[in-house]
Amino acid sequence: MTRLGSADAARRALALGLAIAAAAAATGCAPAVVGGAMVGGGMVYTDRRTSGTQLEDENIELKSGAALGPIADRGHVSVTSYNRLVLITGEVPDEADRVAAEQAIARIENVRSTVNDLAVMGNSSLTSRSNDALLVSKIKAAHVGAADLQSNAIKVVVERGNAYLMGRVTEREAQRATELARGVDGVHKVIRVFEILSEAELAALQPK
Repeated sequence: MTRLGSADAARRALALGLAIAAAAAATGCAPAVVGGAMVGGGMVYTDRRTSGTQLEDENIELKSGAALGPIADRGHVSVTSYNRLVLITGEVPDEADRVAAEQAIARIENVRSTVNDLAVMGNSSLTSRSNDALLVSKIKAAHVGAADLQSNAIKVVVERGNAYLMGRVTEREAQRATELARGVDGVHKVIRVFEILSEAELAALQPK
């Protein structure tokens, strides 16, 4: 996910991510990639997107700042791409910016579809955003703790206490993930932005 309040904020976020990755590598904690699966700390992670789609998602998020232009400076916009489905959340000052933001993101190369849940209101406070980050951690922890859920297949975004769940999942997994997120104290509501797979489709995605 890319949050776009300003160009400087985006650069700081990127720098932080690189610093964390470098620290992990320096301490010997960097995960190893084995046959398309990522192994680290005993956990095996298999992404349900192709490697090409993962790269496209990253590029969509990186390009979103330039695509939004001045809208990113006037508001607080978060752009999250999963399997080229792009979720747009946050706050903008007026309806014109809300519509223009979606149009700008939709024009980015490889975007398949958009879900625009921008609110027309003042920007959320730093306290609210810190609380949202904490809720993301709590929801992820609840998913990791569920033996019947592949937690790494689900991306979690929280804005103003509203939890958005993304990923390619079966209806069974979607219901379970939603139930767990709703049980986290502080979550106002859960919005499903899933792509639903059949059990057969999921079986075909699993590593042989």
